[in-house]
Amino acid sequence: MEENENVEKVPEANEVQQPKNELEEKIAILEKEAEETSDRLKRIMAEFENYKKRNLKEKEMQYNSILADVINSLLPVIDNLEKAVTAETQDTQYKQGVEMVLKQLLDVLEGFGVKKIEAVGKPFDPELHDAISHVEDENLGEQIVKEEFRTGYIIGDKVIRHSMVIVAN
Repeated sequence: MEENENVEKVPEANEVQQPKNELEEKIAILEKEAEETSDRLKRIMAEFENYKKRNLKEKEMQYNSILADVINSLLPVIDNLEKAVTAETQDTQYKQGVEMVLKQLLDVLEGFGVKKIEAVGKPFDPELHDAISHVEDENLGEQIVKEEFRTGYIIGDKVIRHSMVIVAN
């Protein structure tokens, strides 16, 4: 019997099968955890991308809002310069100086993406124009802007100030 004690015992078939099944179960569990972790990571990355886009859009909206407020406060100055340019004067150098200041100011606004709203000869658009009067004019079509009393301005799609217009027919 002593000889038998030194001989290694050969595992039976079901004993070998059991650890193999345990390993396969552990592998399946780990694969499932890895898949869940990967899925969670993808969701977090997507949420972060959405956050970055939302944050960028909010900053842009805030910038445009502040810019619109500043420009809105400058519009009366521009209106007065436009009136000064159209005023009759004998001093041509003075008039040229006012024209240059007005042009410079309009160029600065254009650099910030501010544009004048085209009104005269265009169809009336309540999103862009405020009608202050309605006249009959056979030379113009239906709902066409005949005259502009106050220039309107726009940044991108946002109206800073509506044009005050007279609409024909």
